[in-house]
Amino acid sequence: MTQNWQTQLASAFSNFDELCHYLQLSPSELRLSQDARTQFPLRVPLAFASRMEKGNPADPLLRQILPISDELKIYPDFSDDPVGDLPSLKQTGLLHKYHGRVLLINTGACAIHCRYCFRRNFPYADLQLTKQQENDVIEAIRNDSSIEEVILSGGDPMILNDARLTSLIDALATIEKLKRIRIHTRLPIVLPARITDDLLTLFKHCSKKIIVVVHCNHANEIDDDVANACARLRSAGVVLLNQSVLLRDVNDNATALCELSEKLFEIDVLPYYLHFLDKANGTGHFQVSKTDALALFEAMQNQLPGYLVPKLVTEQAGALAKQNL
Repeated sequence: MTQNWQTQLASAFSNFDELCHYLQLSPSELRLSQDARTQFPLRVPLAFASRMEKGNPADPLLRQILPISDELKIYPDFSDDPVGDLPSLKQTGLLHKYHGRVLLINTGACAIHCRYCFRRNFPYADLQLTKQQENDVIEAIRNDSSIEEVILSGGDPMILNDARLTSLIDALATIEKLKRIRIHTRLPIVLPARITDDLLTLFKHCSKKIIVVVHCNHANEIDDDVANACARLRSAGVVLLNQSVLLRDVNDNATALCELSEKLFEIDVLPYYLHFLDKANGTGHFQVSKTDALALFEAMQNQLPGYLVPKLVTEQAGALAKQNL
């Protein structure tokens, strides 16, 4: 019998040696760092690790999750809060950066620890929402006539169980002026078993339009289970978009980016954003130069129809919207 998503999550790889053994790699082939792992723990579900090429230390999926010594280097202009989250906190768990929409952080947990994460240094422990604080946040949204969209983020909001998500989304759905609820999540990609019948029922019967923005960086992340999870979400009336991050030695070539857009469209996910790397401490080794990023974007425009070309954007602390690179 296939394990449920919570059992799969509980058994995710968190140990160097176990992951290397599974991937038929020697730790000596990799620039592994215990200090990097201590700062930001290793975590990767088997469902995602199974898509890595065994015996390949340069696998693009492996590179996204492997703690290496490069994370300890100091890079100019990198910080713990590269996009200005903390100055945007209106109250615990509620970020208000852009007109008409707010971002709600309900958890700091994720199913996978992506080494390039822009919130890898976010003080989640100091900002955990109690039930009363969550109620206060929902009332603040209800009382702000300018807010038309709520974005659930984290961490990963889909790591909350079905009952918890149902309670949250049902409460938001009572806010008459809200038009949309947007969920930013990596779980349909890294742990497709998360798309349960109860979750689909919640989305199908929600009175607000549900948008799920998945996070996929490479075509190899998409297998039959991911395709099925996305098909199930679509069957519940969910709009599916994708955001990815431009990452050195992962997807920093036109072939990889074009294959990603094509593969996403095959499973009815529309490419939405291609993010220039947010400058979070510990992530500088993933950075692609602006010149190279613009050249790659031009190559995509020359090779793909316009609807398959994601917006190439960067986020600047204090700006009123994401900026075109």
